[in-house]
Amino acid sequence: MPNMSLVKHPMPEQEPAVRAANFKEVALGYTREIAMEEADRCLRCKNSPCVSGCPVNVPIPDFIAKIREGDAAGAYAIIRSQNALPAICGRVCPQESQCESKCVRGIKGEPVAIGRLERFAADTAMAEGKAQNMKKASCGKKAAVIGSGPAGLTCAGELAKAGWDVTIYEALHTAGGVLMYGIPEFRLPKALVGREIETLKEMGVRIVTNAVAGKAFTVYELLEEGNDAVFIGSGAGLPNFQKIPGENLCGVYSANEFLTRLNLMKAYTFPQHDTPVKIGKHVAVIGGGNVAMDAARCAKRLGAEVTIVYRRSEKEMPARAEEVHHAKEEGIIFRILTAPTKIEGDENGFVKSMKCIEMQLGEPDERGRRRPVPVAGSEFDLPVETVIVAIGNSPNPLIKKTTPDLPTEKWGGIQADDMGRTGMKNVYAGGDAVTGAATVILAMGAGKKAAAAILEDHPD
Repeated sequence: MPNMSLVKHPMPEQEPAVRAANFKEVALGYTREIAMEEADRCLRCKNSPCVSGCPVNVPIPDFIAKIREGDAAGAYAIIRSQNALPAICGRVCPQESQCESKCVRGIKGEPVAIGRLERFAADTAMAEGKAQNMKKASCGKKAAVIGSGPAGLTCAGELAKAGWDVTIYEALHTAGGVLMYGIPEFRLPKALVGREIETLKEMGVRIVTNAVAGKAFTVYELLEEGNDAVFIGSGAGLPNFQKIPGENLCGVYSANEFLTRLNLMKAYTFPQHDTPVKIGKHVAVIGGGNVAMDAARCAKRLGAEVTIVYRRSEKEMPARAEEVHHAKEEGIIFRILTAPTKIEGDENGFVKSMKCIEMQLGEPDERGRRRPVPVAGSEFDLPVETVIVAIGNSPNPLIKKTTPDLPTEKWGGIQADDMGRTGMKNVYAGGDAVTGAATVILAMGAGKKAAAAILEDHPD
């Protein structure tokens, strides 16, 4: 008989007051006993609706059955057959809106904790040295992958499994893309990302760093060098700003720059070491998505009082409910239905305050969300020394400029069909470079589909 508990087993976590002062991982992971108990809640439905909610089609009931049997390595092997980055997905994938949203157990209670079980399987298999790679003899074909984020890593892994010789070109000095520079250490440890990348290297994938597409090379040159296919997974790393007065003052960061400094310059070692990020005692973060939560929680760990300023209500916040909950537990202040209008500086050009106005929700916009409307006479000053703008990013414009034959959207995204095929022969694209900023797992799904299209278009 399955475990018919209506609630999933809670994830062990650091206490809020403790974790708000360190960059160690918040979620501590399931023990083997907890994982087996949670796995026993799975009903092993005949039609497996949970799988339909997974962008990379992991056979979820099968790997959960292995955990129920106490076979973490077997569970990991099943996940890895479809997912190149299971330890990462188990931490940052929004399972609540994907696989877990389809779980039958969620009809009359909470769904099975699929993401937590995925993390357990991957962590356990890697810790026990049972995470085997899937290297295959070369088939004589080669591919170039631009970008080492989730889309690029997944596409590279799928092609390597098919025997392709794959080279990934990464603009920064460290591979991993947004997994390395954009997600905080307390949500996704960098050592873990490094281990996942090493697994791909063991499969034969070559990674070239400090190689900016459009500067160090062009798509045309990669094709001329004999690559049978080129996949563009360069992400969306160009930060957007609100275009309000004062955004050029000292003390204004894009969330992209702020998180990159924290992650790649190891500011998360604070207070043991000096930090390459200077912030004031009062920080405002503009935005309501996961990146805004990440930036706010990082600033809190650097010792600041942090206020999130978001122009809609909490119900409209695009951030995961779990991230909002954690931010509140850690003491982040939320000023919802509030919009900044101007950032003011002192005589030396440093931020001293942010002018804001209260908002109310009006008629729905073109996406169906109620449009925020200013409330007359509600202006106020928010004293801050640092402002972090977290309102989204756009794709790398260099690729568009140096590849005129590549069809793009007006907003900068690359045009590609559902399988990643672009209007250029042998050129494929996926992830945030095509869709704009989205989730890690959706980017992985796009990389996997593009790899399938490449293999279909270039049969042995």
